[in-house]
Amino acid sequence: MAKQKIEKTNAARLLDRAKIKYELIPYTVDEQNLAATHVAEQLGEDIATVFKTLILVGDRTGHLVCVVPGNHEVDLKAAARVSGNKKVEMIAMKELLPTTGYIRGGCSPIGMKKRFPTYIHSSALEHDAIYISAGVRGLQIRIAPTDLISFVGAEVAEISQEME
Repeated sequence: MAKQKIEKTNAARLLDRAKIKYELIPYTVDEQNLAATHVAEQLGEDIATVFKTLILVGDRTGHLVCVVPGNHEVDLKAAARVSGNKKVEMIAMKELLPTTGYIRGGCSPIGMKKRFPTYIHSSALEHDAIYISAGVRGLQIRIAPTDLISFVGAEVAEISQEME
């Protein structure tokens, strides 16, 4: 069986340029279910290793990026605290594409239009590799968390809690 050629995304090209090791992993997209749990099921991976990229807006610093495990939700108070804001909220969906260059379900912490302060949940360091969006729906990047953290200049922090 011929191996399907995977189209490189901007995020992948940036990692190539930086000579960072990663793997592109395709999965089947369900437009009705863009949840990280669906992605983890498609990949056959533990949900704790599949991270989602969320964009927030702080009242003092503007936009910030939170990268959290798929079974977590951002703790807005904690995110505000680590980012130097009094309060933060999720970005309005209609602002996601113009702000980051990415759509919902395909937002990567790598290669946004602008570089925003980025915070990655500390549990990422418990894994040899984690999955993040490659910048399009249907494609994930498998990468060592330490490589991702240093490449995007992220701060490791307690910014989320497990969903009930």
